Amino acid sequence: MSSLTVVLIALVALLHAYFLVLEMFLWTKPSGRRAFGTTREQAEHSKVLAMNQGLYNGFLAAGLLWSLMRGVEGRPVAIFFLSCVIVAGVFGAATASRKILWVQALPAMLALAAVMMNR
Repeated sequence: MSSLTVVLIALVALLHAYFLVLEMFLWTKPSGRRAFGTTREQAEHSKVLAMNQGLYNGFLAAGLLWSLMRGVEGRPVAIFFLSCVIVAGVFGAATASRKILWVQALPAMLALAAVMMNR
């Protein structure tokens, strides 16, 4: 994989690791509430759901890092996990906030395009 492809996949993985931290550990803290625009009450009420969501984001990050560790053989793994991120981002944009399209789906789309151009 080219250096640009590796950087883009790593960026998406780091974003999802950050989402894991935000959703699992900072959800009820001021920084987490600010990031998601929730009140203290909303955050407390949805904390368990957010932790679950954060765990899934961690799995996405782990899969993307795994694809990078496999080098060229990780290409199909990267395609799978980037596709999962894109689907999740499009669904999130359609159901929760359009911001998710730009923060989650777009970086994954760029990384997937780079992977597909590197044959």
